[in-house]
Amino acid sequence: MQSVSKSKFKAKALEYLRNVEQRSEELVITDHGRPVARVVPFAADVEGMLAPFRGTLIAYREPTEPVGEGDWNALS
Repeated sequence: MQSVSKSKFKAKALEYLRNVEQRSEELVITDHGRPVARVVPFAADVEGMLAPFRGTLIAYREPTEPVGEGDWNALS
């Protein structure tokens, strides 16, 4: 894991971000030697992100029609 000061990161941000992307390695940004941020490679886990929503979809027969006040569960 590499670390860099905020001022050095600011001057070469694109270079540091490319390194994180290409090497899949974390980068810690420091302020006066104290860690303040961590840059990590993005890893999309689509299945994991959608898991809490499985089975919660409600089918609407006419989605473009206006909804009456009596149809809202939240207003009951």
